[in-house]
Amino acid sequence: MKAQVVTPELRQWILEQAKAGCRPEDVLASMQASGWDGAVAEQALEDTLSQFLAERAQQAALPPPVPVPGPLLDGAPTQLVLADRTVQVLLTMHNPRVVLFGGFLSDDECEALIEDSRPRMTRSETVVNATGGSEVHGSRTSHGMFFARGETPLCTRIEQRIAELLRWPVINGEGLQVLHYAPGAEYRPHYDYFDPLQPGMASVLQRGGQRVGTLLMYLNTPPRGGATVFPDVALEVAPIKGHALFFSYDRAHAMTKTLHGGAPVVEGDKWVATKWLREGEFR
Repeated sequence: MKAQVVTPELRQWILEQAKAGCRPEDVLASMQASGWDGAVAEQALEDTLSQFLAERAQQAALPPPVPVPGPLLDGAPTQLVLADRTVQVLLTMHNPRVVLFGGFLSDDECEALIEDSRPRMTRSETVVNATGGSEVHGSRTSHGMFFARGETPLCTRIEQRIAELLRWPVINGEGLQVLHYAPGAEYRPHYDYFDPLQPGMASVLQRGGQRVGTLLMYLNTPPRGGATVFPDVALEVAPIKGHALFFSYDRAHAMTKTLHGGAPVVEGDKWVATKWLREGEFR
């Protein structure tokens, strides 16, 4: 069978479809219906769109992308077998890069994290861009606390599990943060990366570089409300005990579409644990 050659004309046609708002899966289906081999068509689509996005990012003077953590999902596995636990892959999204894992924490681990954190709960704060410090702000109405990295055997076990799952060194992670949302509490949409153009961020970035990934672990299941929302892509993830939500951002820019928030808790309360991952060793 004669090898199919991806021509400049085909690449131009792919770009025209993308600019017209066609979904990649529809473009791929059209190519296959026209006789293109599935693997060749998929590679042509991926290469053409990746090059187009890279050129557009360069033209817009965007910050360059950096390596990010992430699970190994080659072959679309439904579960990942880790050293001490098997987790389910429940949802994947490529833009933004979002993956939902089922059964990442056991019920006992969820309950132990909650109990270990209770005595140290204080009103949650947000980062102050001008100084690099933190303050109580009306956009965030939860209570929370931080564990030092490796502070307890439970923290160590969870941190090692995260490192294996996301293929990112333990030392590049901040300590676990546990948050408690009472009825009505919320965290309005925000980004987890630090804005390097703000005057107070230099000292924050010195501690390990930019944040490049977030793993949000749900420690209980509120009866109503408390979803994690991504407004740019109309995505809502329900908080289910033991599940973990991962998302990454390869640059400090809105193009990552990682604007997200914690919707108000409507009934009951919500407990979560957050792990932020840095470019380098967090100190």
